[in-house]
Amino acid sequence: MAVKTNKSWFIIFVLFFILMSISFARSQCVDGTYKHAGRDCCRCGAGSKVVEHCTENLKHGKCEPCEDGRFNSHPTGETKCEDCTFCTHPNENLEVDEPCTAARDAKCRCQPDHYCVSGTESCLLCHPCKKCGAEGIKWKCAGNNNTVCNEIKDKSQGGVIAGIIFAVIFVIAVCAGIAWFLWKKRQPSTGEPGNGNGEDEELQRLKGVDIQRLIPALALEIGWKDMKRVAMRSGVPDARIDACKQDNLGDTEEQTLQLLKVWVEHVGAKAPERLVEILRQSGKKAKAEKVTKILKTSSKTCLNVFVS
Repeated sequence: MAVKTNKSWFIIFVLFFILMSISFARSQCVDGTYKHAGRDCCRCGAGSKVVEHCTENLKHGKCEPCEDGRFNSHPTGETKCEDCTFCTHPNENLEVDEPCTAARDAKCRCQPDHYCVSGTESCLLCHPCKKCGAEGIKWKCAGNNNTVCNEIKDKSQGGVIAGIIFAVIFVIAVCAGIAWFLWKKRQPSTGEPGNGNGEDEELQRLKGVDIQRLIPALALEIGWKDMKRVAMRSGVPDARIDACKQDNLGDTEEQTLQLLKVWVEHVGAKAPERLVEILRQSGKKAKAEKVTKILKTSSKTCLNVFVS
């Protein structure tokens, strides 16, 4: 009986020692761990990336700081950093609020006399503030709100009628313009040289690219943050975006892959050119060029296979 008791205590002591050893080892990874080749490697800290993965369980590999123009805002097991956001797109009326650092993305704000219409923490698009006439300003243009003017009192009946007529004519003109633009956009390209600028011609060449088989490579290049921005700009419901994240917690590559599939289904046949266009509009020109290269390479490969 005494022998069995001693044996039980010995087993308990060994298990306790193993648990304490594992707990101590895990405490070395202050920023958490990630999986690689069947091992739990320590994450690199914010502002850095993995250059070499660990060779022993619960150990650090080799980390290096992010290059200029790139960042990682959280501890990571990724081998590359995110591209910084640029606040210099000519059509978005933005300027730098907080510069990009190795551990933080740039934050954009509206230029003077503009207000934000994107509804995000770091503004993506600004419109000019409304100008008030003699009636004066009721609320100033600021943040996400346009200027509100005071109501003009004592209008004559003729002025009211004239205003209504002008508004109706303006709405009709705008609708006609939009209809013409959509009709023009649906017309097939004539292929004549000199039509549109270089970027437009480049987008035209992306039409018909089979994006489905390129989704893994594109997702790896785009990353979760920019893929989420593309989806939001394209009107993908927030619930579907959140589902891609929640279904793959801790795996940003799979999150990005699933959201890209949802986005391609949402956009349809125009997905290749729309992906490049939205990345450019978001100030991600370098990433847009890399995505274009992937799409072009696929297009050339398909053409070579067809010719041979």
